[in-house]
Amino acid sequence: MDQQPIAPEQFNHLVKSRRSVFLKQFMKGEQVPDKIIWQLLENANWAPTHKHTAPWRFCVFTGEGLKKLASFQAALYKKNAGQHFKPDKYEKMQNNPLQCSHVISIGMKRSSEANIPEMEEIAAVACAVENIYLTAAVYGIGGYWTTGGITYETGAKEFFGLSGEDKLLGFFYLGYIGTPSIAGKREPIANKTTWVDG
Repeated sequence: MDQQPIAPEQFNHLVKSRRSVFLKQFMKGEQVPDKIIWQLLENANWAPTHKHTAPWRFCVFTGEGLKKLASFQAALYKKNAGQHFKPDKYEKMQNNPLQCSHVISIGMKRSSEANIPEMEEIAAVACAVENIYLTAAVYGIGGYWTTGGITYETGAKEFFGLSGEDKLLGFFYLGYIGTPSIAGKREPIANKTTWVDG
């Protein structure tokens, strides 16, 4: 029997210590090496996926690419907002990506196999994102998955290489942690579990 690659208590600690780390907590100007971003994506690629469709699609923005993302999303929001336009939201769309080391767009590429429910493809992408979260925690990198910005804007998908029934599921913002998150808390799992034994 192969030796376990990681002790159970280490993994349990990792899962419980994972946190969403937000923009105001990032260390300004600190750049995460691209090779670590590639490792995040490699681990994402090993998420469970029904019939091996691997529906996750990522676009990585860094350096000048962050400015392209910021300009695109701010302009699209302004174009579509109409009477609901909010100057502060527009300003955040212009500035928030620039506070990150990297931003990864999260897409779901719809499988051509008609018998695979869309929900299963979305769930697979969510599993891939959890792998990103856990890998970031191991490397001491902060990040969070947001469905804000232009996630649900009409016409956003093409910019991220998506089309048709594909879905843009949000963005993962990344940076080194300057201010740690507070300790997490959860209600006991027993309160959310029905155990049937016989």
